[in-house]
Amino acid sequence: MRRENQSSVSQFLLLGLPIRPEQQGVFFALFLGMYLTTVLGNLLIILLIRLDSRLHTPMYFFLSHLAFSDTVFSSVTVPKMLMNMHTKYKSIPYAGCISQTYFFILFADLDSFLITSMAYDRYVAVCHPLHYTIIMSQSICVTLVVGSWVIACACALLHTLLLARLSFCADHTIPHFFCDLAALLKLSCSDTSLNQLVIFTAGLTAIMLPFLCIVVSYGHIGTTILQVPSTKGICKALSTCGSHLSVVTLYYGAIIGLYFLPSSNNTNIKNIIASLMYTVFTPMLNPFIYSLRNKDMKVALRKLLSKKTYSFN
Repeated sequence: MRRENQSSVSQFLLLGLPIRPEQQGVFFALFLGMYLTTVLGNLLIILLIRLDSRLHTPMYFFLSHLAFSDTVFSSVTVPKMLMNMHTKYKSIPYAGCISQTYFFILFADLDSFLITSMAYDRYVAVCHPLHYTIIMSQSICVTLVVGSWVIACACALLHTLLLARLSFCADHTIPHFFCDLAALLKLSCSDTSLNQLVIFTAGLTAIMLPFLCIVVSYGHIGTTILQVPSTKGICKALSTCGSHLSVVTLYYGAIIGLYFLPSSNNTNIKNIIASLMYTVFTPMLNPFIYSLRNKDMKVALRKLLSKKTYSFN
């Protein structure tokens, strides 16, 4: 393509959610409430895990990092979306768009690796309970978390560097509420075959491989549960894995619905809805899943509230 058909990009235009102007106020209040719930709920989980010594276990160690990741993951896209809805100022600088893409990929991949680490923890707890403390040592837990951060950062950096080398055409309109990588590639005037190849290979590494590991882990967990003769043992095993399995279903269900189900005529609307699922809904629901279905979290919360009530009295 000739040079004159390309343009020096200074900003992009985010079209946002496909809603009517008269509905903007209602959706703004809805998503603002959901975002505040996400931030406060996940910060509460981090606080409870830090303050209660009974929650200083591998599972809650991973959960605290997942809560932090969910808080930042939602903060990467939702505040900008809310600002666009409120001010009608939908542009985003080129550097801001590239940065948003980087952090979106980083924390999306980090969520995937942390959820996989939690699945491994549940596998060891159910299938090898006598060796749990030896296998899930502090050094192993730290290694899994650090490894998750390193791989997620590397994947995000690779995508971002390849994106930054592209040239963009005159149309800078992104039909999304954030700088989605796939949408940006469609606006490029350059050859994006390498970007597409990296998306495929990195997607296998960051999404499908962890998902397969989770499936295998729960396959072993299911086999072990069926071999337990007592109903009490089955209920205990299910309660141990129930919260995490709910998070896995929400997170990967949205991703599978976005990338693997057949496309309809409303592909863009489907992409936006799926993106809302794992950037807004799932991070908001995680605190409720782990607090309402987890006895240890309920005890820690009651303990914290009783301390606050006593201090006020």
